[in-house]
This record gives sequence, structure tokens and C-alpha cells, in this order.
Amino acid sequence: MNLFRSEEHLEDWLAGREPGATTSAGKLCELAHAWYHDRLDPDWRPHTLEQNQAILARLGLSGEFWRLS
Repeated sequence: MNLFRSEEHLEDWLAGREPGATTSAGKLCELAHAWYHDRLDPDWRPHTLEQNQAILARLGLSGEFWRLS
């Protein structure tokens, strides 16, 4: 994972190469909260693949990189 201060910084770092999956730090924080919000519950059970895929979809994270298998 690489963190960049701006889209311009990302473009400079890529130097014409195609980017992989990119997302903002804010979106990554949303993902962490959605993914782990219930982790400390006494009755916690691992999420199913379908539940996890639904989290990604709800956050607008789609495409090949975000497809779970």
C-alpha cells in the first residue's frame, strides 16, 4: 500500500504507468469500520464471502481488484 498526498502526487509517482486499485484514506477508513465494527462482539462469527462482498459494494468498491473469490 502506498499513500499519496494528492492525485498529482500519485500521477508523478506513476510516471505514465497504469495505476492499480486506488482509493482515498477516507474510503479506506470507511472500509475498516464496516469490515471490523463487530469484531469484538462476544457472539462474533466470521462474515461470509457474500457479506464481505456486500460491504465492498455498499462502499462503491467494485471492479476486478475488489472482487472476492
